[in-house]
Amino acid sequence: MKVKIFVAGATGALGRRLVPILVRAGYRVIGTTRVPTKADTIRGAGAEAVVVDALNPDSVMQTIQAAKPDVVVHQLTAIPPRLDVRRFDRDFTMTNRLRTEGTDNLLRAARAAGVRRFIAQSFAGWPYARVGGPVKTEDDPLDPNPPAALRRSMEAIRHLESAVLGSGLEGLVLRYGGFYGPGTSIGEGGSILVDVRKRRFPVVGNGTGVWSFVHIDDAAQATLMAIERGQPGLYNIVDDDPAPVSDWLPALATATAAKSPWRVPIFVGRLAVGEHGVVLMTQIRGASNAKAKRELVWKPRWASWREGFRYGLSDIRLKPDRAHEQASQAS
Repeated sequence: MKVKIFVAGATGALGRRLVPILVRAGYRVIGTTRVPTKADTIRGAGAEAVVVDALNPDSVMQTIQAAKPDVVVHQLTAIPPRLDVRRFDRDFTMTNRLRTEGTDNLLRAARAAGVRRFIAQSFAGWPYARVGGPVKTEDDPLDPNPPAALRRSMEAIRHLESAVLGSGLEGLVLRYGGFYGPGTSIGEGGSILVDVRKRRFPVVGNGTGVWSFVHIDDAAQATLMAIERGQPGLYNIVDDDPAPVSDWLPALATATAAKSPWRVPIFVGRLAVGEHGVVLMTQIRGASNAKAKRELVWKPRWASWREGFRYGLSDIRLKPDRAHEQASQAS
């Protein structure tokens, strides 16, 4: 009998890449969407589709108990296609509810249905404490005092991680880096790429904030590995090359035939994107992927955004074959 995997958020940026990989790997996949017209997308990838509102606890309970999955993968977000950085927490209101109420609903139903393993999406992009070295591991603390506009989002991230790791299930939290590639904000038609091409995404100050990226297909591949072999705990899912804004932003412009980004002083950046925007551009820390590579036996195809930005923004889908080879070699 095939192992059943329940993917909550199967039509999101990562869900759309993950579901076909899971199907090709031989799993029976049940994918959710809250929009009925998107159900055909899930079916077209070879999975079963269910329409459910993750914020309705009774609906979630009924759906998961009916599905009886072995694994639940929580990829629920509701990030607007064009994020207004100046109103960050406002634009993340629904995502924060999905990370709190939605997580609680999924966990409650998963326990009731006898689910064995629970994988959840978190974020490694800016939450680490802005002290010490430029690159953080899973053992390093999160920021105890984020800028005011990021606090609700940080609270939601903390809630999700604590709830999953303390659920009594085999809980794994994947802290993904900034996504790029098809269907993301750094992909063809994506909002960040559009802004870079129109020179609306400047380097603020010295651009010393360190960002960690991961190609969307590498993120999906890491999720497969987490389902198959990860031990409960936290994992940074990022590439090998954390880099300051002053490095990656001009490189993205070059890779996409855009003009070099403007450079503006901090006081101008503060007026344009607020104090939290300045923090993102000048103070945040990157993340190390050493644990994920070691324990998940995962190696990103795009080891660095330097090659990924040049060659990985088009619709190239990874296959699971290499991951299974790596897993069998390590067993």
